[in-house]
Amino acid sequence: MSKVMYVTGGARSGKSTFALQLAADYRNRVFVATAEPFDDEMQHRIGRYQEERSNRFMTLEEPLFPQRAFRNLPLGTDVVLLDCLTMWTRNLTHHLEDHRAIDEQIAHFLDVLRKPPCDVILVSKEIGMGIVPENAVSRQFRDAAGMINQKVAAIATEAWFLCSGLSVRLK
Repeated sequence: MSKVMYVTGGARSGKSTFALQLAADYRNRVFVATAEPFDDEMQHRIGRYQEERSNRFMTLEEPLFPQRAFRNLPLGTDVVLLDCLTMWTRNLTHHLEDHRAIDEQIAHFLDVLRKPPCDVILVSKEIGMGIVPENAVSRQFRDAAGMINQKVAAIATEAWFLCSGLSVRLK
């Protein structure tokens, strides 16, 4: 049975590096990238992450429909590392204004996680531990990200929390 490993923590907590370490023992690795280069700073971040992965992963860019990436994995894929669920949530709330359409995409993705084609590592930011955002759009995003994190963590066979580069196994 395939494992689903969930890695969460705050910004710059070491989540992505930890996830790369989890994937290191696998031979055939696929990286599903959800980030969109919507400004120069984001393009720079994406470039740094690409350098960190170097050529150790085949990369599939899928900012809006990661379940499609899972359907199009190369034969023999041992592990998929998806980074990150929070950026995917941002993309959903930005591109799909209809809440039903967003819920439908989340449901499709969760269905994939219930019967994954290989081991899966999912990275997500824990954004609900700070102050309450001052505007409705930011609160809706925070709530959507928290809901997705809870649903993914419930499905996961392993869950990890990162703080200051230190990992704590949650389950």
